Amino acid sequence: MKTEYKLFAIVAVTMFIFAGIYAYWTSLNENPAYGVPNEVEWVGTVGLIFSGLLTGMVWLFFAVIARRIDPRPEDRPDGEISDVSGEVGFFSPGSYWPLGLALTAVLTGVGLVFWLPWLITTGVVALLLAVGGLVFEYYTGTRKLGPQ
Repeated sequence: MKTEYKLFAIVAVTMFIFAGIYAYWTSLNENPAYGVPNEVEWVGTVGLIFSGLLTGMVWLFFAVIARRIDPRPEDRPDGEISDVSGEVGFFSPGSYWPLGLALTAVLTGVGLVFWLPWLITTGVVALLLAVGGLVFEYYTGTRKLGPQ
């Protein structure tokens, strides 16, 4: 976890630096069309600050977890590749459920963008069915795992 929390600390600090640079840069821009010369553009500045805060939350989480657990092989300087060998996990070789999940999310998003309640409802129902299909893919049908 050491690597992760260092990475997120760098990103968080970078976001705050970018927020300062962005605020300064936009304050130099004079736009007489709006009648307000030399004013900071607050939407982008606040967005960058919030991005830094959210990344800082992830950094803090990883820093706390890194103190509680023993160092992993990738965190130790003497760690070898063979220390992390073994089964990583189970990955589906050919599932179409992620595609269905993406399409139903797009359907729901289009319904939200154009504020079509019937499309939002249809998309949410289809999204729930796709999530259920993805979760229970290996519990039913021809791909059922375990004794038949």
